[in-house]
Amino acid sequence: MSIIGAVNSGFGAYSAGAYSPAAATDSKPILNPNESTQRAPGKLSSPAECETCKNRKYQDGSDEMVSFKSAQHISPQAAAARVRGHEAEHVSNAYKDAAQHNGKVLQASVSLKTAVCPECGRTYVSGGVTATKIKYSNEENPYQQARKSMDKQGLLGNNVDLAV
Repeated sequence: MSIIGAVNSGFGAYSAGAYSPAAATDSKPILNPNESTQRAPGKLSSPAECETCKNRKYQDGSDEMVSFKSAQHISPQAAAARVRGHEAEHVSNAYKDAAQHNGKVLQASVSLKTAVCPECGRTYVSGGVTATKIKYSNEENPYQQARKSMDKQGLLGNNVDLAV
């Protein structure tokens, strides 16, 4: 199983409230351009001013050679696609491994995880998980050879057409 951690998808938080001059003077600097400057009720900052979202990085925790082995920041607009692409690398590696070692991929699935930023209330893609199941056949195993022998005995003569 492969896991990639904390990413930002750029979904804006629901926000309510009117503009007030006092709020404009108390606002923080714009850290995330093209994001809403309105603060959601009960949140510390708006998505445009959120320090947590600006500094969010994620890193792959698997032992495979894939992207994001070192922590990297992803732009909010590209995060969901980048995580999906990264998880596709794990699926591709599973198919390559199965082909190289006489195996068959029985199942491969990718799921993206979401979370809510505690500072600004933005919903973001927080990571992804890839799960694969591969069946490998071992022809040298004596139990496997015995099973094939038993299958052969049971199947001999099953497809004989005696009508001549």
